[in-house]
Amino acid sequence: MNHLMIDLETMGNKPTAAIVSIGAVFFEPDTGEIGNTFYSNVQLESETELGASLDAGTIMWWLQQSSEARAAIASASLPVAKVLSDLTLFVAECRTSTSVQVWGNGATFDNVILRSAYQRTHLTAFWPFWNDRDVRTMVELGRQLGIDPKRDMPFPGDRHNALDDAIHQAQYVSVIWQKLVPATSEVQP
Repeated sequence: MNHLMIDLETMGNKPTAAIVSIGAVFFEPDTGEIGNTFYSNVQLESETELGASLDAGTIMWWLQQSSEARAAIASASLPVAKVLSDLTLFVAECRTSTSVQVWGNGATFDNVILRSAYQRTHLTAFWPFWNDRDVRTMVELGRQLGIDPKRDMPFPGDRHNALDDAIHQAQYVSVIWQKLVPATSEVQP
């Protein structure tokens, strides 16, 4: 599998926002198959020490979320450089080619914030910028086709848990993908 869905939980919405958890899942949009997963919490202090930003509005938003969501970001965590190194290793061990398509929710959110964290830690991001993929664009395409699996599919797990969100996003992107891209067996020679 070479499609990787990323979801971040952060303390802001700017490219420099502090990350508090990262969820990732490999998936195959042609079939909807879900592959290997990655999840880790990030020590907020390690992010702020490197200059990551916090946003009061986002912190207030977190205070209004479920106790499960708040507990998920407050549990055992690792320094951001360790989490990013672990994520890079996870991707290297799981991908089936050197070209990984990295999906994030919004053209200016997950992938941009993750790349900024790699830059802050002086680590190299594991994907080239031209392999960024946008979930929100896919959702809009689905709506234009008359489907909205983001809204209509049951949500397994806890909302705002980075891994649960990543899996859900991979599932509904796959449904839309399959509407947009004809199955190989349906393609006429």
